Amino acid sequence: MAHEPVAVVGIGQTKHKKRRDDLSIAGLVREAAQRALDDARLTWTDIDAVVIGKAPDIFEGVMKPELYLADALGGAGKPVFRVHTAGSVGGSTAIVASHLVSSRVHTRVLAVAWEKQSEGNAQFGLGGGKSGSIGAGGAFAPWIRAYIRKSGAPEHIGWQIAVKDRQNALRNPYAHLHLKDISVEKVRESPMMWDPLHFLESCPSSDGAGAIVLTDKAGGLAAAADGRPPAWVLGTSMRSEPSSFNGRDPIRPQAGVDCAWDVYRQAGITDPRREIDVAELYVPFSWYEPMWLEGHDLAPVGEGWKMVDRGETAFDGSFPVNPSGGVLSSNPIGASGMLRFLEAALQVRGAAGEHQVDGARVALAQAYGAAAQYFAMWAVGSEPPSG
Repeated sequence: MAHEPVAVVGIGQTKHKKRRDDLSIAGLVREAAQRALDDARLTWTDIDAVVIGKAPDIFEGVMKPELYLADALGGAGKPVFRVHTAGSVGGSTAIVASHLVSSRVHTRVLAVAWEKQSEGNAQFGLGGGKSGSIGAGGAFAPWIRAYIRKSGAPEHIGWQIAVKDRQNALRNPYAHLHLKDISVEKVRESPMMWDPLHFLESCPSSDGAGAIVLTDKAGGLAAAADGRPPAWVLGTSMRSEPSSFNGRDPIRPQAGVDCAWDVYRQAGITDPRREIDVAELYVPFSWYEPMWLEGHDLAPVGEGWKMVDRGETAFDGSFPVNPSGGVLSSNPIGASGMLRFLEAALQVRGAAGEHQVDGARVALAQAYGAAAQYFAMWAVGSEPPSG
């Protein structure tokens, strides 16, 4: 039996900031969810099921938050699902919600992901509950150095990406960082955090949430007829691999390669570089842009940094990456993957505002987590899938 086509008809997110002292966690998720419902022109009672995602509970010290958030998200008396796949969880949450529709289990599903880093200690959590953690940057820095050595990339590539994404964020009113005076010189001269990563090549700590409403083909066509074009889900995939094993390539993890090609196959994409118009990639540290361009075969191995150097991934380039400003500009960890997924959907709906990429009809979103070992990706388009 063919799967039910899935449409994203509602999108909402909060203003991302260092601290959202004006809201509790429940208030934060409701702000994003209410905006998604308003965008979909639905009410809480129209939703059949709720899917919740966030990073590890230890980050905020609140165990099983889905239990008390069920009321806040209109989930009382309805199926409520919790998803957890480390940093990729926001993307995985969107995918699980889409599968509940594509398998015809539910017709209208609300997916919400969040993080309120100001109320926790992610560094403590990343260390497994121990102080003195090296943090995510400390874990990834050796692999970044290995990428630079193998590819021969010049050191300015990382600085260039840090500037690009922060300049893109100036077009996005929801972005946490609005660094109007960002420059290559400022990035280069900022403190060294984890060699070769400078402070301004690293993501911020943010409070924020993102939400989407997904529905079936009939719901998507009804929205389109009402003048509210949906984003159609063309392909989804999740893949994982152990954090270490003999022969593992942490620069280009095989799970990431397999995840990408599973999405491309479902979407009928044979030449991703040419057939995808824009990408939202999970780039918490600047060098992960060329690494994922190569890791998802958007560039030949060893050539990703050259796309960056030629300006192809700039907002006005031939393959824009992270026009929203990306994780380098907003990082509510549990929601960061969801933001990639909803930003891709905004692009193909033509609803991204000042950071809209002209002519975007097919968009790719990606999130990864833990030791670059969990991957979640989807491709969305402006037209329903064929067949």
